[in-house]
Amino acid sequence: MCGIFGYTGTTTAVSEVLLEGLTTLEYRGYDSAGIFIPQAGSARAKGAVAELRQKVAEPLWGVSGIAHLRWATHGEPSEKNAHPHHDCTGEIWVVHNGIIENFRELKDELQKRGHTFASETDTEVLAHLIEEHLKNEGSFEAAAIAALKEVQGTYGVALQYEGDPELIVGARMGAPVVVGLGKDARFIASDASPIVRHTQEVVFLEDGDIAILRPDSHTIRRLDNTVVKRESQLVDWHAAEAQKGGYPHFMLKEIMEGPAVVENTVRGRLIAAEGRVKLGGLESVAAKLRDIKRIIIVGCGTAYYAGLVGEYLLESEAGVPVEVELGSEFRYRNPVIDTNTAILAISQSGETADTLEAIREGKRRGALTLGIVNTVGSSIARETDAGIYNHAGPEIGVASTKALVSQIVTLVLLTVFLGRTRGMSQGRGREIIEEIQVLPSKIAAILARAGDIEKLAARYKDARNFLYIGRSCNYPIALEGALKLKEISYVHAEGCGAGEMKHGSLAMIDKAFPTVAIAPQNMVYEKMLSNIQEIKARKGPVIAIATEGDTNIRSLVDDVFYIPKTMHLLESILTVVPLQLFAYYVATAKGLNVDRPRNLAKSVTVE
Repeated sequence: MCGIFGYTGTTTAVSEVLLEGLTTLEYRGYDSAGIFIPQAGSARAKGAVAELRQKVAEPLWGVSGIAHLRWATHGEPSEKNAHPHHDCTGEIWVVHNGIIENFRELKDELQKRGHTFASETDTEVLAHLIEEHLKNEGSFEAAAIAALKEVQGTYGVALQYEGDPELIVGARMGAPVVVGLGKDARFIASDASPIVRHTQEVVFLEDGDIAILRPDSHTIRRLDNTVVKRESQLVDWHAAEAQKGGYPHFMLKEIMEGPAVVENTVRGRLIAAEGRVKLGGLESVAAKLRDIKRIIIVGCGTAYYAGLVGEYLLESEAGVPVEVELGSEFRYRNPVIDTNTAILAISQSGETADTLEAIREGKRRGALTLGIVNTVGSSIARETDAGIYNHAGPEIGVASTKALVSQIVTLVLLTVFLGRTRGMSQGRGREIIEEIQVLPSKIAAILARAGDIEKLAARYKDARNFLYIGRSCNYPIALEGALKLKEISYVHAEGCGAGEMKHGSLAMIDKAFPTVAIAPQNMVYEKMLSNIQEIKARKGPVIAIATEGDTNIRSLVDDVFYIPKTMHLLESILTVVPLQLFAYYVATAKGLNVDRPRNLAKSVTVE
């Protein structure tokens, strides 16, 4: 959840490089921030990077440094718990993303040896452990490797030593770490976003890798000290894509990118004349996929809701039995998996810890493992047998928006890809593809009326509770709409299958408890109208998401927002957009920072 960044090179105003990198990484955590520069010292602050900038009013000079953004796990958010952490001598410094599970045992032993701790964090034990090993090892890097061998848990770390200021030692075990290769410079970070403004050439570390970085060289060792070669890759996006581009928030920018996201997700993948989809990432397992008897989709949060949409798509159109599991539950069950099962992981970052463990469990049991991820080179992308990249571009806002749109579109592509091998006709395939091709213009039409949603949000911003209802493939969108409102506006909201209201949720409804009803004209439209009437009979206000031209529904509800007509298979791609905008405008009307919702971070890389 935290963010680490480090630099070693020829730029002397190192604090500016580090602060710039932290600003780019800020979606990973904002409880506290800190930097260390061997030749200039350290600075730490509670809160976001802006608080740290106030403490570093003048540039700090040197040749290298490490930096950190914290999302608190062990120890409350405070300056004393902010990274970097140091040893007793003040010469060894550590930034860390992850959890050291055996830190209590290590801390007890180190305290017996006379070490004094200054924080409540698990991370600090690593600095003291390296200090202890440095007494016997011949170099800082050897001491670091020896210390890491004793650590249990997850980590992405960057380590520095005042006695060798050019050197940064980085390591990965269960938390993402990327090394950037610049001209006379090396970078290390939790992801590529703070690196791409300097270089697009990166190396993704694997679990157990130790990176030894100097300005003009890098070596990667394993925990057994053997040297390994990791090929570099070019990141396929630029720093400008991770900027706000004139929008007040990343979240709004990313919602507004919806049409381009659909275009980028499908580019080069549609063979319209033949009613087929080409997915190059699945070609190596195409034969095995044809014989798969069952798919288990695994995801967390918004990705899980995308999976629920995928279940409907794949079963109804491709004829494949599908189950959808929360990654956080899947890893603690004893799931029935065999060689005829495919595990499909959905994750924007490709680093979601619980989802990654589900993939590993599937591999242990002989399942075919697949991924739908947005981040090239991520752990899920590397560890699955095959997969599909979203190509949605960087998503910085903590609340996922454009990634969900891309995930659902990708699941539609997968549905056609599998369906055409399992009885879907060419005509049906062509019908779906033709409608996919006009989705960008339909999303653009919704976005052009964002002002109408803003006015709705202004009317309902003071409501303390919301119910979201939907049926069929719009049921997961009801769950997602409620999640978005909770995430960024801190308003209590519940998603519910509309047919389930009478089994409990209807008891909450009164004149102060509005409902958002997703009711496009489809096969369950009449059922949705009945559910809306049940709410109105109890004086509950209703906002409807309806199909353009539906005048009937207007007389039943308090407010309505219309979306263009599309086939039922693709409705969720359109219905989710006004719900994203509604959550955004409610939160901004309350004066909240939608890009940094409290207690949350973008990438959940620890349990």
